[in-house]
Amino acid sequence: MEYVHIPDTDLTVSRVALGTWAIGGWMWGGSDEREGIATIHAALDAGVTLIDTAPVYGFGRSEEIVGKALKEYGRRDKVRISTKVALAWKDGQVSRDASPARIEAEVEDSLRRLGVETIDIYFVHWPDGKVPFEETAAALERLRLSGKVRCVGVSNYDPAQMEAFRGRGRLSFCQPPYNLFERDMETAILPYCKRHGVALMTYGALCRGLLSGTMGPDREFTGDDLRRFDPKFAMPRFGQYLGAAEALAAWARQRHGKELLPFAVRWVLDQGVEVALWGGRRPAQMAPIGDIFDFALTAADFEAVNRILAEHVTDPVGPQFMAPPE
Repeated sequence: MEYVHIPDTDLTVSRVALGTWAIGGWMWGGSDEREGIATIHAALDAGVTLIDTAPVYGFGRSEEIVGKALKEYGRRDKVRISTKVALAWKDGQVSRDASPARIEAEVEDSLRRLGVETIDIYFVHWPDGKVPFEETAAALERLRLSGKVRCVGVSNYDPAQMEAFRGRGRLSFCQPPYNLFERDMETAILPYCKRHGVALMTYGALCRGLLSGTMGPDREFTGDDLRRFDPKFAMPRFGQYLGAAEALAAWARQRHGKELLPFAVRWVLDQGVEVALWGGRRPAQMAPIGDIFDFALTAADFEAVNRILAEHVTDPVGPQFMAPPE
């Protein structure tokens, strides 16, 4: 495992963090508490020290499972928790709400579900255009100064929104989507964060399983699985992305003796990202963590990735389908 110190904070965290959306069950086909707890324990055993969750992941379920897992595991002082705020839900329908009143109520619910007195990193889950960003930032700054949260971050914000947010509060983290297939962050968000000392904790490193190295064209998605609604998983695009994944896997094996999964995560980290989120819901999925940290990519690797994507993905599409309604 590699670790990174976050500037202007007291946090040192693992460069791979465990994402727990799938563990919460919502849009991933249900939740298995014991399996989820075992997955979190397997990640911690592999050296992961940062667990990422959110209230909307299972409408509180993911936070509850994370809290139980950490209580059973012990060594709480060695583990950091990030969670989120500013998404409301009713009857399974999600909406954005970054008002101070919502934030002040929601932080208490998260602290209770997680069984902690302080949240290490507190993210605004999605920007809310109905509330001035300065107002949201001021509410989170009050939480930071009160000790209920240690660090503040934003997720899915663009640079202009971050700039407005920074006018009223300290901003330590930005959490955008980023992986070999979804690279919009490189244009503006990455240079903005580097210029202003905002740490990147990107999500979706495996692009919802497309970069796991285990997905084939016969894979079916049922129930509420979000990939039923993801345009990447509908033909003919699905075939394009699978073809690219196969070519990337061949390159990774030939050049580094690695499978696609560790190659994909290493690619994210070697782009200047401090922390890559890796989702999982079964303990066995944590086994490849150790394969990420004994090699580094070269200029030839980055050139090969660009070439393979250009050859195979002729109709690319981003992750915009995941955005909740304004």
